[in-house]
Amino acid sequence: METRIERIKKQLHSASYKLTPQREATVRVLLENEEDHLSAEDVYLLVKEKSPEIGLATVYRTLELLTELKIVDKINFGDGVSRYDLRQEGAAHFHHHLVCIECGAVDEIQEDLLEDVEAIVERRWNFKIKDHRLTFHGICHRCHDPEEETEKTE
Repeated sequence: METRIERIKKQLHSASYKLTPQREATVRVLLENEEDHLSAEDVYLLVKEKSPEIGLATVYRTLELLTELKIVDKINFGDGVSRYDLRQEGAAHFHHHLVCIECGAVDEIQEDLLEDVEAIVERRWNFKIKDHRLTFHGICHRCHDPEEETEKTE
């Protein structure tokens, strides 16, 4: 974790920002909960446990700055809540998500599945793509009952 924080510190410095204790506390919470897709309020509550003096506005400003610098990605899964996801180091694009409409679970796909689509869009519409996001909504493997599907097809 420390090496990742050091790299984020360098990213901030290269954009003329410092890794203040408040920003570091926010980054640590994001790193410790990397598998989760935390809202700003979720991040704030976790930061508050470690550093009670940090306010909600500071956490919001930090998340916006980290989003602007492409250290985190701000995402919305259609529930009206913005969530924050650390961008994978060295990733040219945002990763993809599978959102279960039954239980609300969110799974990630790290593999970039849209390279061919990007090439077609850039060529056909003369559009220079800088990033993309893909979210599939459906029923996850945890909620999907294979036996039920077998019964339906018989």
